[in-house]
Amino acid sequence: MSQKRTRRQFIGTTSAIGAGVWLGTAAARPAYSSALQGVAGACIGVGGKGDSDSKHIGDMGVHVVGICDVDKRFMQKKSLQYKDAEQFQDFRELLDKLGDKIDLVSVSTPDHTHAAAAMMAMKSKKHVYCQKPLTWSIKEARTLRETAESMGVVTQMGNQGTSEDGLRQAVEVIRSGAIGDVREVHVWTDRPIWPQGSGRPAGEDPVPAYLDWDSWLGPAPLRPYKGAKTYHNFNWRGWLDFGTGALGDMACHTTNMPVMALDLWDPVAVTALKNSGIADNEQYPSSSTLKFEFPERNGLAACEFYWYDGGNVPGDDQLKKIKNDGFQKKLAEKQAGKRDRGYSGALVIGTKGVVFSPDDYGAKYDLVLGDKVVIQDGEVVGDYKLPEQSIPRIPHRAGNDERQKWEFVKSITGEYEAGTTSNFGYAGRLTETMLVGILALRGEVGERYEWDAKQLKCTNNEALNQYVHREYRDGWTL
Repeated sequence: MSQKRTRRQFIGTTSAIGAGVWLGTAAARPAYSSALQGVAGACIGVGGKGDSDSKHIGDMGVHVVGICDVDKRFMQKKSLQYKDAEQFQDFRELLDKLGDKIDLVSVSTPDHTHAAAAMMAMKSKKHVYCQKPLTWSIKEARTLRETAESMGVVTQMGNQGTSEDGLRQAVEVIRSGAIGDVREVHVWTDRPIWPQGSGRPAGEDPVPAYLDWDSWLGPAPLRPYKGAKTYHNFNWRGWLDFGTGALGDMACHTTNMPVMALDLWDPVAVTALKNSGIADNEQYPSSSTLKFEFPERNGLAACEFYWYDGGNVPGDDQLKKIKNDGFQKKLAEKQAGKRDRGYSGALVIGTKGVVFSPDDYGAKYDLVLGDKVVIQDGEVVGDYKLPEQSIPRIPHRAGNDERQKWEFVKSITGEYEAGTTSNFGYAGRLTETMLVGILALRGEVGERYEWDAKQLKCTNNEALNQYVHREYRDGWTL
């Protein structure tokens, strides 16, 4: 009998490798007889972040046979790179028409269409790379996680810091117990850098000929098109119907390291300590501070996690624990009104010391034990001995974005057996957890909202549960 196998048959034997959550213990992997040849893919969303995502997918040896964007200007530009790729403005048409011609899909659209596109692809047994945050709603995140597992496809979310050696090393340091029991985590961002805190503009404008506005709206409620970058492009991030605000945009990056290290899943309560207010039920607050409460879990101490955006930062008691002159200079400039960008950070406070990362991606970090800095910017400067490596390192040498695409594609081909680290099993939980904070933003300042993660519901304020998910517009499905 012939030993040759088709590409489709090979995909079927390797697809299970991306379904699990990699949390530091290697899962059993199937054996691979050979590397897959001729991987074909399609890219949904090729403007903005989708420009580099689609380029990197092709750079990893994927034959891009289809591209999709609601904006013909972006698609025409991308067609110069992928001259033979078929073009679509509606991803439903792309997936229906290309069918068995593709093995994987990248999704780089606004937040509100991530789930619809990724689900349609996974239901067709396509491997999926999806930009962060994985979804717009909490329920969508749970559904994508469950679907990825049941379909056995390889998945990856675009929080590229996950691919950094420094982030993985910092996770190992915290897991080793170097800083003791962690009961406090503080993460802050310099976002938003897009409009938030105002209401919907009056009137409407003609839809440009290059834009498929109906496909851009996707599952979101109908609304008139408004020009001058009101929604499309980029500024959609601040609108409740389309984006997830500063929390959704950056938490999948900046909380990634402490979440992975400390299993910060499934908070039991969330409180908005500060909230400048949702404007006209249309836009996210211009600034906020949130507190998430996590119980004891897997032998780890109960922990409070604080999130800050819109210029808010932790108090002096926390900031003085940071022994990083470069960051302290940036902080002083911010406080003097001379800086409004570049002061983001993540501070993990333990009973024996702290880990601090001044990098949005967790790529660089400091370890302070007592008052002694033993690791600065990821480099050992004292006599501290790093814990034994327990998380695989990506062998491909390139920028973190390219490395994450390499991990995705080579996990599909079987050339990288460790599998994807930010697969939907992990990324779905990360996204779901962070989006619980959106519920607090929808509520009252100072109110403690109790959360039942298993049931996906707020147990002491039924009104907030309407925001766990929403009904899709006719013609769109999850």
